[in-house]
Amino acid sequence: MKILIIQQKRIGDVLTSSILCNNLKKKYPDSIIDFMCYPNCVDVLKENPNIDNIIELSNKVRKSYPSLFQFIFKIRQKKYNVVIDIYNKLESNLITLFSGAKFKISYYKWYSFLFYNHNLMRFDGKKSPEYGFAIDNRLLLLKPLIKEKITDIKPKLFLTEAEKKEAEKTLKSYGIVNGNRPLIMINILGSEEFKTYPLDKMAKIIDFVVAKTDANIIFNYIPNQKNEALAVYNFCAEKTRKNIYFDLYCESLRKFLALLSLCDVLIGNEGGAVNMAKALEIPTFSLFSPSIDKETWQLFEDEKKHASIHLKDLKPDIYHQNSYQFIRENTLKYYDEYPLNELLNKLETYLMDNNIKIISRI
Repeated sequence: MKILIIQQKRIGDVLTSSILCNNLKKKYPDSIIDFMCYPNCVDVLKENPNIDNIIELSNKVRKSYPSLFQFIFKIRQKKYNVVIDIYNKLESNLITLFSGAKFKISYYKWYSFLFYNHNLMRFDGKKSPEYGFAIDNRLLLLKPLIKEKITDIKPKLFLTEAEKKEAEKTLKSYGIVNGNRPLIMINILGSEEFKTYPLDKMAKIIDFVVAKTDANIIFNYIPNQKNEALAVYNFCAEKTRKNIYFDLYCESLRKFLALLSLCDVLIGNEGGAVNMAKALEIPTFSLFSPSIDKETWQLFEDEKKHASIHLKDLKPDIYHQNSYQFIRENTLKYYDEYPLNELLNKLETYLMDNNIKIISRI
C-alpha cells in the first residue's frame, strides 16, 4: 500500500502530523509512506524511520497553475492508494482529487465531498479534548484505516549521533560545558507578532531565571530576527547579559534540534520550538498568546515536565466577555493582563520540579 500525507503550514503542524506516519507504519509495516510539506519544514521529518520519502511543496508550484498541474501529474504517477490531506486547501484539494487514490481522507467542509470520499467532522471546543485538539483531530483522520484504539500519540524527532556530537562540539567552542550549569533555551519570539510576549517583559523573565539559577542562556532566533533578539538582550539587566550567549544560534533547523536536545529546559513563547522540545523530551514552560486556543495546542502538559501560562486560566471572565478575534486584535493590551509576579512564582516552582537548582540570588 502507498500512502501520501499532505500537511501544509508551519513546522509545529508538520511535526504534530507525523504521528499519522508512526501509527500507519505500525499498522501496515510493508506500506510506503510519503509526506508532503513546505521546504522549510522538511528537517523535522528527516531520519524518521516511518517516512519513506519527503516531498516538498514549493512556493513555485503553489503560485503557478501550470507548475501545480505538472506537479499533480507526477504525484498521480506514483499511484497512491491513500491520500490524507490535513490542511485541506485548494492546491491540496486538487492534488488529492487527481491522485487516483481509492481512499481520499480529510476534514469535512461544505464543499469537501467534491475532493474526498472520507470527510471527517473535527472535534471542537464543545467537547473536552483527550490529548489536545491538535492531536485528537489528527488521530480522527486514521479512522478509515485503523479501527483499534491508538496509543502512540506523541510526535517524535530523530537525531543522529553525529548531529548530537556536533552540537556538543559547538557548545564547547563557546566555553559551555554541559552539566556545569543549567543550559536553558529561551524562545524569545513567536511565529507572528500576536504570538510574541512583549520583548521588555520577556527580558524580565530572563533576568529572573538567571538570578535564580545562574543558568547559561541561549536565545532561539534566526538571522532575520536579530534586531528583535538584540532588543530583548538590551532590555536584560547587565548581570544577566553575562550569562547570555547571544551569538550562539544555528544556521539550520537540524543543528537547532541537536542543540535543543542538549538543553535542560526550554522557556518562552508557545509555538513550533515548544513542540520540538516536547518531541525531544526536553521540559518546556510556555507562554501562550491570549488569542491562541489553548485546548488545541496545550499538548501533553502535566504541570510538571511541561507547563504553561494562558490568560484564560488566570482571568477567564475576559473570554466570557470578548471573542478570540477581538482579543487577537488587541493582543498587546491583553498581554498586560498577565500578572508577572504570578507568572514568575509558577516558573520558579516549575524550575524546582525539573531539578534546576535555585540559588536565590534575589
